[in-house]
Amino acid sequence: MEELRKQFAEFGQDQVFHFYDELSRPEKENLGKQASEIDLPEVSKLIGQAIHPPTPQRDSVPEQLAPADFTPLPPKEVRDPRWIQARQTGEEALRAGRVCAFTVAGGQGTRLGFSGPKGTFGVTPVLKKSLFQVFAEKIIAANQRFETSIPWYILTSAINHGETTAFFESFDFFGLDRERVHFLVQGLLPAVDENGKILLAEKDSIALSPDGHGGSLRALVRSGAIDRMEAEGTDIISYFQVDNPLVRCIDPAFIGFHLLEKSQFSSKALPKSSPEEKVGVFCRHNHKSIVIEYSDLPEPLKNKRDEKGDLKFRGGSIAIHLLDRDFVGGLISRSDAGRQLPFHIARKAVDFVDTNGVKQTADPRKPNAFKFEMFVFDALPFAENPVIIETAREDEFSPVKNDVGADSIETSRNDQLRQFARWVRAAGIELETDKTGLPSVNFEVSPLFADTKEQFIQSWNQLAYQPEITEGLVLA
Repeated sequence: MEELRKQFAEFGQDQVFHFYDELSRPEKENLGKQASEIDLPEVSKLIGQAIHPPTPQRDSVPEQLAPADFTPLPPKEVRDPRWIQARQTGEEALRAGRVCAFTVAGGQGTRLGFSGPKGTFGVTPVLKKSLFQVFAEKIIAANQRFETSIPWYILTSAINHGETTAFFESFDFFGLDRERVHFLVQGLLPAVDENGKILLAEKDSIALSPDGHGGSLRALVRSGAIDRMEAEGTDIISYFQVDNPLVRCIDPAFIGFHLLEKSQFSSKALPKSSPEEKVGVFCRHNHKSIVIEYSDLPEPLKNKRDEKGDLKFRGGSIAIHLLDRDFVGGLISRSDAGRQLPFHIARKAVDFVDTNGVKQTADPRKPNAFKFEMFVFDALPFAENPVIIETAREDEFSPVKNDVGADSIETSRNDQLRQFARWVRAAGIELETDKTGLPSVNFEVSPLFADTKEQFIQSWNQLAYQPEITEGLVLA
């Protein structure tokens, strides 16, 4: 502890131990553990960038930005040879055990009015299955279909790790082989005030925040997950975030495009619904594919239209990616600072304990601190042969972010119902819907029964009887 305190003093951060002598032994141990996990040289460098930011270099970027190219979805009535080949290639990789699933699930359900980890939130229309159960059933279905055992890596955080692992235990891992489910904890970084001083959340704890979804790549390396993947022959990481129940977390065609193009980083895109939609945009800059956050895209480009009247910068990023295992390992372990994920610095309102030991509540309208985080899509410019393919919003994107309004549990459950209704009608079953495609009855389809339209038709035709789709029906 003396050495640790000396290190913090050398970096001008001895205020972290201001109340140390009055703490109990468990409180001292807690503070010491948190402090020992902070990379002081890295944090010091970030503080320098926050307080003395470099001269902005983005003035010339807007003129050089161009929309990124992506592989379009073929018309639904056309059997496109490229997509058929990609699907077959992806299926071969799945049968060979080359693919793992990776869910970023470090957040709480606070914005949903829910106190637990977001992945434990009940999301389906009838049974209110949790997001974790939905993904588990999709993985089980893929295991059965491709006669494999897909490893599942789940990124938690310090605030929800215990609850998340206990939740899986309570549901006996939803029928998955528990030896194939691996939990890793997201890294944390301290918040600092406007003078670059690390803030205390309490007398015995540092104000820490997750290092962003880009930090998930660091966690894969630091936890040993990348080494495990290499030992098991897994070289394709299927990345997705926990809040989207429609995601095809195991998609053979997507995997096939990734492999056929020898890509190190592949992404799914969908046409933005409006210039204001809060998703990043795939762009090209200096011959590299990049993602520009919706808040950073200049207004003239955000609203620019092509000759058809469509948004010119319309390729929305929805946080569905495939990453090459060795690419992740090399990117994180490199000493070349020019090829490392950059940190983004944000002004935030952070509650803290002042020098008198009094808890101060920050005004959300007056940010008082800097936070640091990485974004996973910042790995895109470093990747060789990046691939972007189009997906359909109605088939794969309806996140659960808010308790009401846009991207709420109501909109997501309704989108799930619309998807089920499309599958039912494609199987030749009569089902009343409104003009938006929302069915008049409430029912759900388990991924164990079907997770695509084609699989639904096949599973339905195998039934020995033809029940009507009625209120509360669950097809499992």
